Amino acid sequence: MILLIRKLRLLTHLMRGVVTVAVRFPRATPQQRMELNRAWSLKMLRLCGLNLVVHNDGARLDAGALVVSNHVSWIDIYVINAWRPTPFVSKAEIRQWPVVGYLAHQLDTVFIEREKRSDAKRIMHELAARLERGELMCVFPEGTTSDGLALKPFHSNMFQAAVSAGKPVQPICLMYEDALGRQSVAPAYIDDISLGQSLDALLRAGPITAHVYVGEALEPGADRRSLAARAEETVRGALEGMRGEAGDAASEIGRTVAQLH
Repeated sequence: MILLIRKLRLLTHLMRGVVTVAVRFPRATPQQRMELNRAWSLKMLRLCGLNLVVHNDGARLDAGALVVSNHVSWIDIYVINAWRPTPFVSKAEIRQWPVVGYLAHQLDTVFIEREKRSDAKRIMHELAARLERGELMCVFPEGTTSDGLALKPFHSNMFQAAVSAGKPVQPICLMYEDALGRQSVAPAYIDDISLGQSLDALLRAGPITAHVYVGEALEPGADRRSLAARAEETVRGALEGMRGEAGDAASEIGRTVAQLH
């Protein structure tokens, strides 16, 4: 019953999001849209049982940068938007998802058909143009989700947009931590599980902390492969660092519990 109630609250929140983008967005300034998006995303996290912690936010860029992140789950988008609302590049099928697809479209998401090689070139040109206009754009260069325990190789295609536009790359790293201070795989959207199954796993997992580490900006240089390698190295280092801190915290909690008994 509790799980059902939480799902109903999420559905209500999604519908409020639809009303917001349909009624308030057309009359809102870009800054107001960003604030509405951030507030809505923060509540989305709370309804899913997540708390947000941001590390090294002083490195954050607010305009004209390609944000690149590791990819664990569908919830990643709301985590990033709760940190700094940013349009995304997402797989085309998301556009067909009920409610979520509509919201993504209204938030200027760029949809890519991954099975079409020609579409990657089209997206790259669109990204470069938007970066040149001073926009932020976010991509997941692993190209798929993972359990978050290790980083998959970064594909370099989308990095060409930053090189072509002469704009920096902002690497960020996401990691999820459970109530005992251990890295959590509960949010992972992998292994052919459905969106509903993934949501159930997340809601049943208990309190989770979503960590966002903001890496220092990387100048684009002239080679997308080198740029992708540098971004991957930054994200991998951040993931290992946060995992180490989570492990230390879990060990400390374990020692405290043992002492109490």
